[in-house]
Amino acid sequence: MVADELPVAIWMGRVPSGEVVFTNAAFREVLGIEPPEGAVRGAFVGPYGVHTASGATYLEDRMPFEQCIAARKTVVVDDLVIHRHDGRRVSLRVFAKPIFDADGVMTHVLEAFTDISRETDAERARAEGERRLARSHRLEAIGQLVAGISHDFNNLLTVTKLAVSALRFREEDPTKLETIQHIDDVTDSAVDLIKNLIGFARRERQVAAPISLEAALQPILDMARRTFDPAITLRAELGAGGAMVLGDPSQLEQMIMNLVINARDAIAGEGEVVVRTSTHDVEQGELTGVKCGRYLVLEVCDTGPGVDPAIRERIFEPYFTTKTQGPVKGTGLGLSTVHGIVDSHGGIIDVDDNPPRGAVMRVLLPCAPCSPRPIGAPREPSDAAVAPEKVGAGRLPWRCSPNGKTRCRHRQRARRRGEVDAGAGDPRLPREALRRRAARPEHRDAGRRPDAGLIGDELVASD
Repeated sequence: MVADELPVAIWMGRVPSGEVVFTNAAFREVLGIEPPEGAVRGAFVGPYGVHTASGATYLEDRMPFEQCIAARKTVVVDDLVIHRHDGRRVSLRVFAKPIFDADGVMTHVLEAFTDISRETDAERARAEGERRLARSHRLEAIGQLVAGISHDFNNLLTVTKLAVSALRFREEDPTKLETIQHIDDVTDSAVDLIKNLIGFARRERQVAAPISLEAALQPILDMARRTFDPAITLRAELGAGGAMVLGDPSQLEQMIMNLVINARDAIAGEGEVVVRTSTHDVEQGELTGVKCGRYLVLEVCDTGPGVDPAIRERIFEPYFTTKTQGPVKGTGLGLSTVHGIVDSHGGIIDVDDNPPRGAVMRVLLPCAPCSPRPIGAPREPSDAAVAPEKVGAGRLPWRCSPNGKTRCRHRQRARRRGEVDAGAGDPRLPREALRRRAARPEHRDAGRRPDAGLIGDELVASD
């Protein structure tokens, strides 16, 4: 028959019963089955496996057959998804046209189906890309704000640390020393918090070394198994083989640890955490903002309540947390730090559902090239910058701060040690301090600046 040669699926049903009268070869090919027994008006959805795009069961009164009878004209329905018996999902656009006899009585409904799966997949990918891009821009703006605030707070904490040191100097009263130590401890906690914020804002890689993510996973998983509640099972499915990524080992370990702990905290009572690795070849245009090539995929799955779609766009923002109940409350910095690390390594992170229950945190990191740059090789200018927290104990280099209070504290300390004339008020680095440092054996390397890495007590003032 000519109808069997058509590239669209054809179905004809009798009105009002819905009894099938005719189907062509394309219909059976698209739906994957012959018209099932009992598939009549009011019972189309179950036998054919008709669902909405979200996965919900389609309503019988919204089927094209029903809409066409009600409208008495051609209708177009393009939100049907057939869950085929072989597991495939087919998105359909259906044109339903009423057929009338000579007396104007509707006798049949003729439906033409076209498979629009590629179209819907492309639209979904476009929308997902736009969503990721918008989130990336929002987090980048937040990161810039956080970096600036963190730098300013770090300068204030510098003054506090210097003041504590001055108070401790020659103090012998145990009560006062205890109070001073408490101030020092609280300041150190604030410094750690600033380091986490800078970790979120970080956009450049600190150390470029080829790393096996699966090798880095093992000690973390071993420690997690020893410390997790016995009711929570931790399972690993490692399938990335020898795939390597180019990155900072400590940052990647922190990323893994944060994701595993986040998955654990999502489970109340019994549950399971699954850590899965694999590789995926990203094709051109498959993911917006992601270059084509081979990527290592890290998935951390949990069987918790999942992530409410209404807050998915905010879970990577700093200080946003859902852990507001219970004895241990979240800080809102765990996933934001993970996002900063992933972004600085050229990867992406997203959250998805983990059917039938839970969530999946999915990270894609570009695999290392065949000949990665060895540790210690010259970096590109964009990689050469040192993050403030790497300079020493969470402190920014004093020379980076124009803060007058900081300089004042430096000069006070220097005066006590006789390094700067009390009346000079010279804000420049004292030459004597530099000469003493340069004279040390460990700082006599050729080409080393005598003030390189000069931190804390040794650096007295900034320009």
